[in-house]
This record gives sequence, structure tokens and C-alpha cells, in this order.
Amino acid sequence: MNTIKLSLKNLTRQKRRNATLALAIAFGFLVVTFIDTFTTGIVGNLENQVTQLVGGTVLVQGLEKNPPKGDEKKSTIVNIMRDQNYIRNIVEKSGINYSSMAHYSRTGATLLFEGNKSIATIYGRELQNQDFIDSLQFIEGSKENLSLPNTIIISEKTSEALNVHLDDTVILKTTTIYGQNTVEDFVVRGIIKGNSFISTIMAYTDIKDLNRIIELPEDGYSLFTIFLENKADQYRLANYIENAIRKDGNNVTSREEALKTNPNNIGKGLEKQITPEEIQWEGVKYGVETLYDELPQLVTVFAIVHGVTFSILLVILLIVMVGVANTYKMVLFERIKEIGTMRALGMTGTSVKSLFRNEAVLLCIIGACAGLILDLIISLIMSNITVTNEMLAPFLYKGHFTFKVSVVSIVLQYLMLILFTILAVRKVASKASKMSPAEALSTVK
Repeated sequence: MNTIKLSLKNLTRQKRRNATLALAIAFGFLVVTFIDTFTTGIVGNLENQVTQLVGGTVLVQGLEKNPPKGDEKKSTIVNIMRDQNYIRNIVEKSGINYSSMAHYSRTGATLLFEGNKSIATIYGRELQNQDFIDSLQFIEGSKENLSLPNTIIISEKTSEALNVHLDDTVILKTTTIYGQNTVEDFVVRGIIKGNSFISTIMAYTDIKDLNRIIELPEDGYSLFTIFLENKADQYRLANYIENAIRKDGNNVTSREEALKTNPNNIGKGLEKQITPEEIQWEGVKYGVETLYDELPQLVTVFAIVHGVTFSILLVILLIVMVGVANTYKMVLFERIKEIGTMRALGMTGTSVKSLFRNEAVLLCIIGACAGLILDLIISLIMSNITVTNEMLAPFLYKGHFTFKVSVVSIVLQYLMLILFTILAVRKVASKASKMSPAEALSTVK
């Protein structure tokens, strides 16, 4: 404790030099933490939007084969889930934390209105579900009218593309699950804000209306999706669901087999297991897939981002190491007689070494804390700036950049900073500790 107190007191000497070094460390730490929090935030936003487009972190679908009809030579796969509670019960028994679960129907469609057309992904949802409705940002429309038949909710961008307004009737052109063309009139009873590129092509209608059009059973749906609180749990949950389905005697895809056939792209390996010409099955076959199975490129993006951030951290720490080493060479030269006096009064060589090491570490920690505070201030300011550039939309959340601070990452950076600082002053501290009182006091500067 005495050496720490003395180290803090020594930092008040040569204030200008210490302040300059602390500012340099603060700037370096600011750059590292800003890049880390910024890139983690934008990649996280991109991942969340892709998750929204795909439908969830873990997806389960039921696949049934239709025999060839007429002149057709190939069987077709129909995506039907008939039991709303089967997968839900499995997930609840898994013990893995999730933020939400949902079942819905989905189809690609073209919306037509007075010669204008727009491509959209139509989601059949329970429009009476208050949590779902509250998640939408309405620009026009009353939530009370959503219970009316053939209601459709479209994005602001789709509204502009079609030149359509509230209560206008649009034609929805799509195909049934059996591949037959079908059309239906829908009334626009809600226009919502599209907060991302992906959300602008989404439209919502009641699940029973969409099921009727695409010929799904009234209580059926296309996908069951789970949004996890921690995306790192997705493989564990997918394996749990798969094993539970298999134990119940039902047919299900195998992630283990997919990993063997396509180790770099499990999604492709799973697709091979549901090819009707090659794989034979009766009744329903469940397919269990994760977000990273579907889009393994996301894992690569994360690895690249963290690799670049870590490389920048190493470069900055090396620069800090050189600066600290040079500074404390001068400090040693300036304090030779002082070291001799302290040694003559009984201070051990170990205490002298600790004095130099603690002083350097405290200086670096002060600088790093200042850099972290600056990063938080800049991040707060930037996160409140609305960005209107549509090119950046996939990386934004509700029109804003987000900055994600990882406590683990910050702690790791501090530990690396301390380690590099100790290495930087090791030689100087060792030299100071080995000085004898007589040698130090007789040295002429």
C-alpha cells in the first residue's frame, strides 16, 4: 500500500509529461474501444435484421412430400406445421433462455394497385396479439380495425411505391403451397415505419386469411421460430430440439450428418437431407436449423471484425509500450539519487521495482479510463443522431447507430494494457531495484 501511495504521489511530479503520456494512452484506448463498440454494434444490427428476415435464431419447419402430379416427374415438398404446441413444449423443457417464440405463415408475393406493383414478403401473424402489434411503428391506421377480414399492413416504402393510401384495396398475387397461382383483394388498414432495408419489404396480414389463400390448414403455419436471448445458445437448442423430436419417434433432419457432409456450411448439408428425389420419407419430416446454419457468412464477418479490432489493439499497445519504456528511462535517470536515498533508508530492491511498476500501471489505467469515458460520451452523442442514408440502413437500429459495450472485452483490454505496461517498464524497474545506495548516491547526472 505504501508503494501504491508513493506511486500516486509521484504521478503529480512532472505533470506536463505525465499528462501528455496519459492523453496519448487515452487517445489510443479511445480508438480501440470506439472501433470495438461501433463495429460490434453495426454487425449486431445487421445480424438482428437478418434474424428478422430469416424469422428467428432457431427455426423449425415441418416438411411433407407431395407425389408427382400429371406430367410432373419430381415430388414437391410442402411446408406445413400442424401442431402449434409440439415444438413450443420442447423449447420450454430445454431450460435455455429465450426472448420470444412465434409461429406464422410466410409467402412471397406481388402487390398490385392501379398499374403499380411491389414485391413483398407476406407474413401471416395473429393480428390480435398485443405484443406483436406494439412492436410495429404505425404511421397511419387504427389498431382497432385490424380484426376486419382481409386486412393488410404495409410499410411506408411499399405505400409510396404503389401510391396507395389507407383503406385502399390492393391485389395480392402469390402461389399456394402446392404451386398454384392465386390472387386476393386486401384492404390497407395500416401503414408502418420501415426502420431498415429488410423491414420495408415486409407486409402483415392475419394468419387465417393467409392460410386460406395459400391453402394451409386453418390452424397450421409455415415456421416455428425461437428468438434467443444469447445467440451463442442456438446450436445447443437446435440439437436439443432435434434429439427430442427423434426420441418421440418422429422423422427429423440430422445436424451431425450435415456437419460431416458439409462442415463449412451446415445449411447446405441439411438441404441435402430433404431432397425428395434422393431421400425417402413418409408423413412429416421436421427440419431444425439455426441462423448461423442458414447464413454461415455471419460467423465469418464476426471473426473478421474481431480479428481487425484485436490487431488494432495490439498495434496501439505496442506504441504505448514504446512510449512508456522511453518515459521511464528518463524517470530512472532523474531519480537516481532519490532511489539511493530510499534504499539507504531501508527500502528493498523489490519495493523499488514495485514503485516503478505501480506508477506506470496507474498512469496507463488513468489514461485508459479517460479514453473509455470519452468513448462513452462520443458513442452517446452519435447514437442520438438520426441517419437517413438508405445505404446504411442494414447497419442501423431504428435509424440510429448503436454501440455495444462488452464488459468482457473491456476487461480483456485492460488486462492486456497492464501486461504490456509491466513488460515495458520491466527492464527499467529491474535496473532501479539492483542499484546499491552507494552507487546511486555517488552517481553524477
